[in-house]
Amino acid sequence: MTAYLVLPALDWGQLLDRVVGTPLQILGIVLAAFVVRWFLHRLIRSLVAQASQRHADRFLSLPGKAGEMLADATGLDRERYAQRAQTMGAVLRSVVTVAVAAVALLTIMATLDVPLGPLLASAGVGGVALGFGAQSLVKDFLSGIFMIVEDQYGVGDFIDAGEASGVVEDVSLRVTRLRDGSGVVWYVRNGEIVRVGNHSQGWSIAAITVPFALDADVTKITRVLTDALADLPTRDSRVLDTPTIAIESLSSGAISLRVQARCTAMENIHVQRDLRTAVKAALDEADIAIAAPAAQTPPAAGSPR
Repeated sequence: MTAYLVLPALDWGQLLDRVVGTPLQILGIVLAAFVVRWFLHRLIRSLVAQASQRHADRFLSLPGKAGEMLADATGLDRERYAQRAQTMGAVLRSVVTVAVAAVALLTIMATLDVPLGPLLASAGVGGVALGFGAQSLVKDFLSGIFMIVEDQYGVGDFIDAGEASGVVEDVSLRVTRLRDGSGVVWYVRNGEIVRVGNHSQGWSIAAITVPFALDADVTKITRVLTDALADLPTRDSRVLDTPTIAIESLSSGAISLRVQARCTAMENIHVQRDLRTAVKAALDEADIAIAAPAAQTPPAAGSPR
């Protein structure tokens, strides 16, 4: 008997699907991923631009220097807000790119009949292990994101970060770079910053203490200083409010008055010097003497030092 080799029937439909259909599906997935990424990136840029414009428009309706003074007094600087918005926009665009790429890759693998169950299980285990090993890195990035969103500080601010204090030179999601008064550059991880004292946001207080004799006419002194300093905000743009005068302390030798003014950030030291000059000139003109510091009595012979 003659043996015949029976060949299986060739399914041209499956062959055509494998040769042409699958590559076309992969190409369609890649093109769709690019279109979705482009659309989301454009949407994020539009939202960032609109947020920056709305923030800038808040100051356009205020006359004169009111907008600038409000920005200085509240820390809502337009350029800083724009930088913060741009930074968050860059972070969101990076997240969108990674998410779209991951979804496209999984879809392509499913199209090629690659089993995704074991792969996803391995990725989950690897993600847990990576999370445990990179806890400090994740902490730094999360702290950096919240720091930027909340505008805790920015480039040019003078901050106290605990171990290091100085002027902020660079802010990233992981590290903040400071330069202290000695010129030393400090790199502080954002996750290690427990508290921050910002000397540049909002306003500061300039205060001086002036001693007088116990029998001095406090009412007259207060009136003289109030009249002399009433127009200080108009003469000095650094001063935001009219200075206040109040009794700070009473002692056996003198009575002390506190002269206090609210001024722009980081200008309190310079304003204090000008306050001393203005107070001294007003007191001299009114012929009011400042109490001399109490002399220290030397200890008696034989008394413990």
